[in-house]
Amino acid sequence: MEILTQELETKKRLLQESNKLLNAQIKAAKDAMDEAQESANDHQGAMEDKFESYRENCHIQRDMYARQLDELITTQSVLRRINATKTNHDVSLGAVVHTDLQNYFIGVSLGEIKLDGESYFAISGMSPLCKAMMGKTAGETFVFRDKSYKILQVF
Repeated sequence: MEILTQELETKKRLLQESNKLLNAQIKAAKDAMDEAQESANDHQGAMEDKFESYRENCHIQRDMYARQLDELITTQSVLRRINATKTNHDVSLGAVVHTDLQNYFIGVSLGEIKLDGESYFAISGMSPLCKAMMGKTAGETFVFRDKSYKILQVF
């Protein structure tokens, strides 16, 4: 039972780190969007053509950041569906997967997360790598990009 508690603690911390990274990305996108809007507004009064194209560029940038923000909010809703108090017995959303080559946290694509000197790669359930291991359990192997991975543990 003790090891299970430790595993769920790891999962909880991976989820917290993922949320922290995502919230920072959301804040950056919001700030950039607001900044682009302010730049466009600052040049509202200018009548020259070059300012018109500058304003247009600011609006294009703002729209790009708005799309980025939408994507991040959608990503955040995926994270919200992960239950850190539930043990996964196979590779599925919310699972922490230890393989002989790397460790993974199945949720959203956020790159590397370090916990107590150990690396975990936060990957999306839609990623080709995740699709290769989806549904597998400890002891099974899967092949991705001509590399064979052995699943040591899933929780």
